[in-house]
Amino acid sequence: MIDEAKFKSLDDDNRIWWGVDGDNVPSIKSFLSEVAGGRTPQTFWSYKEVGHTQDAKKTLLKYVPFVHTESVLNSVKPVELIQRMLILAGAHDDESIVLDFFSGSATTAHAVIAQNCLDGGNRRFVSVQIDEPLPKPEPELDSIFEMGLTRIRNVADELRKNKREALPGGGTPSDLGFRVLKIDSSNRKDVYYKPDGLKKDALFDHIENIKEDRTPEDLLFQVLLDWGVDLSLPIAQEELDGKTVFFVEENALAACFDTGVTEDLVKKIAARKPLRAVFRDTGFSDDSVKMNVEQIFKLMSPGTEVKAI
Repeated sequence: MIDEAKFKSLDDDNRIWWGVDGDNVPSIKSFLSEVAGGRTPQTFWSYKEVGHTQDAKKTLLKYVPFVHTESVLNSVKPVELIQRMLILAGAHDDESIVLDFFSGSATTAHAVIAQNCLDGGNRRFVSVQIDEPLPKPEPELDSIFEMGLTRIRNVADELRKNKREALPGGGTPSDLGFRVLKIDSSNRKDVYYKPDGLKKDALFDHIENIKEDRTPEDLLFQVLLDWGVDLSLPIAQEELDGKTVFFVEENALAACFDTGVTEDLVKKIAARKPLRAVFRDTGFSDDSVKMNVEQIFKLMSPGTEVKAI
């Protein structure tokens, strides 16, 4: 609602629409020059512009090999529909993060990377999906999560190939990678027992506090979570003195979870002056190295926060 004075001011400025014959209910005009992108979003989008469910199913079947058609989800959204939403939601270069808590067949992720390829955008996506089983078991797909993962991998491969072929001289296309993270239990063993629940002959089982089936990458991502470091940052893996060392965003974090870590290796890592450094608690070659780690960093990289897990 607007008052009479404001209405008269808008009408004098030719901002009130009275209809073709001048006898319609008045409404406020929106000028193209004042609308981002030059077009006012409509509340109705025809299927010719944003696709429909049948198109969406055909797209899903293109990227996911189904044996049983009943496993194809009925509620699949057209990629073009989500792309239209992305265009209206923000500028292509505003580093938007698109969150989809019910990822399903990964249509949103597909739309994000496809639209980025079209307009050079740098949007990112976070897709969340529980490991829900498909309506009928598939030979190569265990769940809806696996279906979405298969789709986005194949979409990225296709876009990467198309971009490489389109670049002069066969250059390198922009990044189309993504990371897959699954919720799991802690990497550390349960070492909390009541006094009468701990047996003497089991004490040596607790020298190593990391579960046997965990990889260095598992430990790295738990450390990133514990420290609040962005999980999407680039990670480089290097070999120093025969040990694997991870460097996150060059010097945001350095991590080595191998055993037999020596003072020489610690000094080489400290020389890189990382903001954070982490080692395996049982990974040092001897107790003297373990005791000297903090002192080495205080001398060579005093700004580094050091942790052992």
